[in-house]
Amino acid sequence: MKKTAVVTGGAGFVGSHLCERLLHDGYRVVSIDNFYTGRKEHIAHLLSNPDFESIEADVEYSLSLDGPIAHIYHLACPASPVAYQRDPVKTVRTNVLGMINMLEFARNKGARILQASTSEVYGDPLEHPQTENYRGHVNTLGPRACYDEGKRCAETLCMDYHRQHGTDVKIVRIFNTYGPRMAPDDGRVVSNFVVSALKGEDIVVYGDGAQTRSFQYIDDLLNGLVAMMKKEDFVGPVNLGNPGEYTMNELAEKVQQMTGTKSSIVFRPLPEDDPRKRCPNISLAKKNLGWKPVISLDEGLGKTITYFKEMLI
Repeated sequence: MKKTAVVTGGAGFVGSHLCERLLHDGYRVVSIDNFYTGRKEHIAHLLSNPDFESIEADVEYSLSLDGPIAHIYHLACPASPVAYQRDPVKTVRTNVLGMINMLEFARNKGARILQASTSEVYGDPLEHPQTENYRGHVNTLGPRACYDEGKRCAETLCMDYHRQHGTDVKIVRIFNTYGPRMAPDDGRVVSNFVVSALKGEDIVVYGDGAQTRSFQYIDDLLNGLVAMMKKEDFVGPVNLGNPGEYTMNELAEKVQQMTGTKSSIVFRPLPEDDPRKRCPNISLAKKNLGWKPVISLDEGLGKTITYFKEMLI
């Protein structure tokens, strides 16, 4: 029998790509999504596959599935500032109650569960680049805290279930990821810049544009997630990101060049608690998973630009 993998948030940007990857790798896949930010069209092409099942459900409530489950990839949570700030209380509930429910599900099924945490647990970091031992610099009272602190609490729950109940857990901290199926209006910088450029609108840079991010193409992330799930005797957390670091000004200029747009770059005030620097130290992932990103920003942006061109036609 094929192993069954559950993907919460399976209709999201990352989740839908992961469902495809797991089907390709020979799993039976069950997608769990409430379609709060996930989109049915992301998985529509998978519905005819007999090894794929889509269930509309919210992880805030307990989950029950028949049969054995081998792996659970817990991705369910709004991941862009626009989405997670729309209903911050729900974001916290999804992170905390959703984590408890999925850990209980994993415990009952004897399944291995991977928690998709985030580089946001580092907040506006005082250590650069960020290692997994860095404990973060997060404003617990700010508008981003529903996501940042929710993910931090979810990591705590994973470790407590692991220590108290022996639950087989994995924790990955995902850095900025981009690629096809990003929502054009989700507020993330790559989609913002590309969509604005393709529409001929101003490319809006917040602050002075000197703040940095590190951009990981979706295929590299999938390789890291699968490698972590297969790794024995390693809980994590582990950073999954591309250590190539770019200022927002550099990214905006690159998008201008690659799209051939006549859009101007304009500047707006920096949002509260927006991190000044973000770059992963991936030494642990290289050592324990044999993983590193291989897709350059130019290559990944080219594919992403092509996707949005087709979407906007």
